[in-house]
Amino acid sequence: MQTYEVEIKTLLGSEEKADALRKKMEELDPAIKLISRNKQLNHYFTGGTMDALVKKVEGHISWDALKKLSDLIIRVTEISVRTRNKDGVVYLVVKASVGDDTSANGVTRIEFEEQVNLTLEQIDRVVLSAGFRYQAKWSREREEYAFKGANVSLDKNAGYGWLAEFEKIVSSSQELDSAREEMAKLMQECEVAELPQERLERMFKFYNAHWDEYYGTNKIFTVE
Repeated sequence: MQTYEVEIKTLLGSEEKADALRKKMEELDPAIKLISRNKQLNHYFTGGTMDALVKKVEGHISWDALKKLSDLIIRVTEISVRTRNKDGVVYLVVKASVGDDTSANGVTRIEFEEQVNLTLEQIDRVVLSAGFRYQAKWSREREEYAFKGANVSLDKNAGYGWLAEFEKIVSSSQELDSAREEMAKLMQECEVAELPQERLERMFKFYNAHWDEYYGTNKIFTVE
């Protein structure tokens, strides 16, 4: 079944602001649950063609996943390809925009995520063989919470510092508007502001141009 995600980001920056958000969520929802803590390496790609990628990943993902990926690329035009190592488990990830947002950072997207029995370096080579090239490499530490019917991630990102994502997964595109309103209201209750897409794109562009200075470090930059 195809699912859709609404994901709204807020830039926290400092450890103190991340602590403040944790405390606020605990006040608002005593049943809040920490789902996981993990470390991630995320490699973003650009160029290439999705048709070529589908052919190259055949044999590395299940037939059902391959069909899902093939169906996805027929229905969308803006797609972001990435690979992920999450505490030693490796995934192929494709995100497609819904509406006018970008596939890399947009609020409403379709997400494909499939575990592969390869190392991060091996799946990278598969993607590169489809004509893609590296856009950037990212590193982060993530805390994932179940909070008032939403998924909230607190990320300590190389370059960005602390960032929070409020996410709702829905099964129909008709549910996207109401899910977005729900996430916006939840953020208001938490007293955090949405990171504007224009600023997020400027930050993303800056990181992509300087990623080798930040990847795997605790260094932070500021882009207004």
